[in-house]
Amino acid sequence: MSNIPTPHIAAKAGDFAKTVLMPGDPLRAKYVAETFLENPVLVNNVRGVNGFTGTYNGKRVSVMASGMGIPSIGIYSYELFKFYDVDNIIRIGTAGALTAELKIRDVVLGMGACTNSNYAAQYQLPGTFAPIASYKLLRRAVEAVEAMGNVNYKVGNLLSSDTFYSDCSLDVNWRSMGVLAVEMEAAGLYMNAARLGKHALAICTISDSVITGEATTAEERQSSFNDMVKIALETAE
Repeated sequence: MSNIPTPHIAAKAGDFAKTVLMPGDPLRAKYVAETFLENPVLVNNVRGVNGFTGTYNGKRVSVMASGMGIPSIGIYSYELFKFYDVDNIIRIGTAGALTAELKIRDVVLGMGACTNSNYAAQYQLPGTFAPIASYKLLRRAVEAVEAMGNVNYKVGNLLSSDTFYSDCSLDVNWRSMGVLAVEMEAAGLYMNAARLGKHALAICTISDSVITGEATTAEERQSSFNDMVKIALETAE
């Protein structure tokens, strides 16, 4: 019996490209498809989680929302990797700056992803797993952003937090270890990719700053962070 459709994705075999861009927000997925892809086709809308496949400069590319947090991206990325034969997932999302060196709308390429999540416990490892990006995708992303020439970016460590509202401060201790920004999904995505022999990368736009208190609006986060989308599309294979 076929494993597709899955409990969360109604697409048919072959509906997804080998590379899927994953924003958290379903409306951002729709925006990316309609703004950047040629002839986008809706291939999934279970629970309102939009998934589209089209082409970008002749390359077949998909974009589908992941929802918020590691449990959500853990489900969607696993099903895409495992059942839909997707090879590459590039998260395109927002992050909060933990360092004064990052300004609003700067881009972070997540070389690694620290986490306070217990997601790795399922693997029963005799130690602590270090979730890292695919070097292949990271190298391509650096080449893409360098070719653009006008994007302020950094490569480094992200913090994937399980909590948005927290009783403890997330910034000081992680910042002292060189962590650049906090988001909520990359570590789970990197672990799924590692377990399934696939490739993953998180490209995040700074939407707010723990240091300065600056923040963008929900509307701006949904539709104005085009640099990271272009980087991801140029990185797609």
